[in-house]
Amino acid sequence: MAESALLRVRHLNTAFTLPDKRTARALEDVSFDVYPGQTIGLVGESGCGKTTTLMSILRLLPSNASISGQALFKDVDLLAIDEKQMRSYRWRELAIVFQGAMNALNPVMRVDQQIREAILLHHLMPQDQADLRVGELLELVGIARERGRQYPFQYSGGMRQRAMIAMALACSPSILFADEPTTALDVMVQAQVLELLKDIQQRMGLAIVLVTHDLGVVAEMCDSVVVMYGGKMAEYGSVDEIFNNPQHPYTQKLLESFPDLNHPTDTLASIPGTPPRLTELPAGCRFEPRCHLRIERCKTDSPPLLELGDAHYAACHLRQGKPAHF
Repeated sequence: MAESALLRVRHLNTAFTLPDKRTARALEDVSFDVYPGQTIGLVGESGCGKTTTLMSILRLLPSNASISGQALFKDVDLLAIDEKQMRSYRWRELAIVFQGAMNALNPVMRVDQQIREAILLHHLMPQDQADLRVGELLELVGIARERGRQYPFQYSGGMRQRAMIAMALACSPSILFADEPTTALDVMVQAQVLELLKDIQQRMGLAIVLVTHDLGVVAEMCDSVVVMYGGKMAEYGSVDEIFNNPQHPYTQKLLESFPDLNHPTDTLASIPGTPPRLTELPAGCRFEPRCHLRIERCKTDSPPLLELGDAHYAACHLRQGKPAHF
C-alpha cells in the first residue's frame, strides 16, 4: 500500500515467568502492519497467541510478562514509552473490545456512566458535552439513549457487546482491537455485531485488528490475515491469497476444516493432536508433530518466515522464497 502504516509491529516477543520459574514463550517474532481503514485478522486455534498479541501491544499483561520488539504507532514505539505516556494512547488512539462483555463491564455501574467515565478520564470535554456524546455513541451502536441509564444485567448479550463497542469508540480512536467480539452470541446477533463494526469502520475510518478463530468472520471482515500457531506466524497475506492460495500446511488444514458452501458434500478435515505447550515447545517447526507434509528437517530446524510473493509470507521448509524483511 502507498499509504503509511498506522501501526507497525516488529519482532514482537512475549514470555511469562511461571511460579515454578519455568518460562512460557507465548509469542515469538511476530510482525505485521495495520493501515488506516484496514481490517487485519489474527486467526488460529485457542492458545496460539492471538489475544496475547493484542495485550502485548496495549501493555495490559500481568507483571510476570516480559515483552520485547517494537510496536510503532505513528513512529512512537509503544513498548518503549513509560506507563504514564502509554495511558495517553489507550482509548484515545488504541481502544479494545474485550472478549465477554459481561465480564468487561462493571455490573454495579450504569452503562452510560461507564462510557462517560472513559471520556472524562481523558479530559476530552466537560461533563455536559460528555453526556451528549454518550447518547450519540449509544445511538451509533443501535441502543436507545434512554437505555444508557440501565445496568449491564438488564441488557441482552448482543446489547452488552454493543455497549462495549460504544465505550471503545468514546475517545474516537484510530485503531480498534476486537478480541473475539462475537463469542457466546447466537448466529443472528453475531452477524449484527459484525455488520455494526463494518458500518462504524466506514463512518469513522477506523483500522480494526480482529482476533477470531472463525474463518467465516475472517472472509467477511478482513483485508489481510495473520495465521498464528504456537505463538509464531505460520502465514501472513491478503485474504484472497490466504483463502485461494494457502502455502502453510496449517493454513491448508484450517481451511479444509471449514465448510465450503460451494462444495457442501466435501468431507471436513481435522488436525490430529493438540497445539504445543508453551513451556515445552518443539525444537524445530512448532506444527511438525501434527503436520501431514513434515520432512526430517522440520524436527530440528525452525523454518524462517519467507516472502513468497507480493506481501505473502509463510514459515515452511517446503516453500521457496526470500527471507522476510520487516
